[in-house]
Amino acid sequence: MISANITSLLATYIDALHILHHHGVLDGYGHLSVRHPDNPPTFFMMRQVAPALVSGLDDIGEYRVSDAEPVHPDTPAAPIERFIHSELLKRYSDVNVVLHGHPNELIACSIAPEARLKPVIHMAPFLGSNVPIFDIAALYQPSDTQDFLVRNQRLGAALAAEFGGSSDSPYPPHNLVLMASHGFAAVARDIKLATYMGVYAVANARVQSQALQLQQVAGMGHAPRAAGDDIVYLDERQIRDSWETEIRTVEKPWGFWVREVRVDPLYVNELGRE
Repeated sequence: MISANITSLLATYIDALHILHHHGVLDGYGHLSVRHPDNPPTFFMMRQVAPALVSGLDDIGEYRVSDAEPVHPDTPAAPIERFIHSELLKRYSDVNVVLHGHPNELIACSIAPEARLKPVIHMAPFLGSNVPIFDIAALYQPSDTQDFLVRNQRLGAALAAEFGGSSDSPYPPHNLVLMASHGFAAVARDIKLATYMGVYAVANARVQSQALQLQQVAGMGHAPRAAGDDIVYLDERQIRDSWETEIRTVEKPWGFWVREVRVDPLYVNELGRE
């Protein structure tokens, strides 16, 4: 029997998965994890289930931060890339939530480093001025399965290190890292903030891509422009001030997003309160 506190946490967790699917951050793949608040050496994470179809406790497993293995040996179908989550939670003690997905908009940014992902909208200051790109291909050993999946602790630890800071930093300097030809990983202190970052990272990438396209159209018949030339990005002060504002307003879109998925018959949340 789980406590009312954990039930409420997992109800929020399920809503977040549905919201992230609804907004195109997650598709049939991708995952979200949350550190167990009463037992920090473990974390909750969906089993091998499509995010939109997670509906209750049977779809969620508990895993050890130390090695990403299930707390209960009979847990079925643990996600292959659970090492993304375990290694980030292990490295950064103040990180409580990890998000990983494969939206097309962010994959495009991961393979076009000359047009680096940068904040162009005030809702995405969490991106910072320099989003790292993790290239797993550079880390492959001859025996590795080279399918871009983070399949073990070694690769998970390398991805976690890309978020920056020292090995004893409680929270990393980067909230989000692109994964070349794969997608992205992001960290947060709580589920609602992680959901916000996922939604607006994709929105920012979409707006940035549209601006780059408009720039190229405007430049036709003129001298070639360098990638990113003339695009207006948030500067360091705007990034800092916008983040201080946005981080306090997450509840506003969250309430709308929850209602949006609660009325959609695709999404079932057995733990959610009406």
